[in-house]
Amino acid sequence: MNVGMRLKDSTKKWTRRLAVPMLALALVASFVTYECVKPAAARAANAAPSAAPLDADSVGALLALDKAMETLAARVTPAVVNVTVTSRTKPEMAGKQMPEDMQQFFGQSSPFGQFFGPHMQRQPQIEHGMGSGVVISPDGYIVTNNHVIDGAVDIRVTTSNRRVLKAKLVGADPLTDLAVLKVNATDLASAPWGDSKEVRPGQTVLAFGNPYGFRFTVTRGIVSAVNRANPDPTNPSKPGQFIQTDAAINPGNSGGPLVDARGQVVGINTFLISSSGSFSGMGFAIPTQIVRPTVETLIRDGKVSHGHIGIGIADVTPENAKFFDESNATGGVVTQVEPDSPGAKAGLQIGDVITEIDGQKVSDAGELQVLVGQKQPGSKVTLKVLRDGKSMTIPVTLEALGSRTAEGSDDSGKGEGKMHWGIGLSNLTPDLRDQLQAPREIHGAVIEQVQPGSSADNAGLQRGDIILEVNRHKVQTASDVQQALSSVTKGEDALLLVWSNGGNTFRVLHSPEGA
Repeated sequence: MNVGMRLKDSTKKWTRRLAVPMLALALVASFVTYECVKPAAARAANAAPSAAPLDADSVGALLALDKAMETLAARVTPAVVNVTVTSRTKPEMAGKQMPEDMQQFFGQSSPFGQFFGPHMQRQPQIEHGMGSGVVISPDGYIVTNNHVIDGAVDIRVTTSNRRVLKAKLVGADPLTDLAVLKVNATDLASAPWGDSKEVRPGQTVLAFGNPYGFRFTVTRGIVSAVNRANPDPTNPSKPGQFIQTDAAINPGNSGGPLVDARGQVVGINTFLISSSGSFSGMGFAIPTQIVRPTVETLIRDGKVSHGHIGIGIADVTPENAKFFDESNATGGVVTQVEPDSPGAKAGLQIGDVITEIDGQKVSDAGELQVLVGQKQPGSKVTLKVLRDGKSMTIPVTLEALGSRTAEGSDDSGKGEGKMHWGIGLSNLTPDLRDQLQAPREIHGAVIEQVQPGSSADNAGLQRGDIILEVNRHKVQTASDVQQALSSVTKGEDALLLVWSNGGNTFRVLHSPEGA
């Protein structure tokens, strides 16, 4: 028993003595193995090939697109110029501010404030500005925006090859915001005209210009929409038909070309809509269907005279077409006829739908406005008109835009209306007329209140609008409006003719729930 115990103790002691050197030997062997294997692993890692570039077959379409864009940009850029002006602010602009509705529409830092010239000052002073332009002929004719050169006392252009040339103003047209410059040169690169009528939403376009002083910049995008209406409520006479694009347009791009994939000029960049004053995805260009005839007239005559009928017009839409017995929802509906104007003398009436001019079909109010504006004052046009579902032709002799001022007699009513269809009404008193700056020929009921979420609110009616008609019948007082709306059949809509922001528009009031 004692011998066995001693043997076990001896075995344990011997095992412990052998364990220490064996552990040390194992550690040495592991270290040697790691040091030997590590270089081999590193060499293997270093020997792994890097990722090969994609072959041309895989990205051929992208490479071809890049090459095409490079070729296009290289073709157009030499025809783009940087326009720098020294201008004197006009005395009549001193102290004036942008209308509040324009500030709200375009934001406090308005692109119209940045695009359409220097900030208005209390006193006339010399200022420096910059924009863009495009050469349209090798002998030095250049197109830009009127607002770029407005008030300029010195104009200079810089070409892409750094030539600085003094330019003279050939002519300008504030209505279309276009101007033509001329420099003394015979070898300038120029860009060809394109046809903006062929422009379609979704097609690729490039915008060229000098945004924020970064000269000869090109941006790429698509045509977002065409035939956009005039966004300036202070001047409803301005033609619309703008091309909308998401190609970046910023202050300084004004006057630069918008080109199609063939390098043809389809528009002249003119403004953006943004709450910040910088590009936010919505830039606008004047289409060449307006630019080209205006430019040709400016080069020939130095000025442009626009034909004028003396009517307010709006689009016929699927929503309001039934009120005019128009099944196609096309054309321009007359919303206003100025007293003693060519339209009044020809017998045009509010609610007439103009579908053709001189045999050419009219798709909307904007197209009609462009076609009339391009006619010469004194010329006679033939309008095809739909009145109460009946077609007729009416000849009109145009007059020059701005050649007359409408006048009328004063009239007012008394009393107040009640809330109905979400609007509170009052009569148009002399004091209210003065406050709203409504013309003397305007008669109706003033909107004093619009209930949020109501039919009136959904139709875009606002406090200060004046209701002139309800369902094609004239109204004189708040009581007239209340009675007319009360007589609308339950579930039916109502059509209002409203004076707002200096012009007339038709608004559809959808039947309120439970009416």
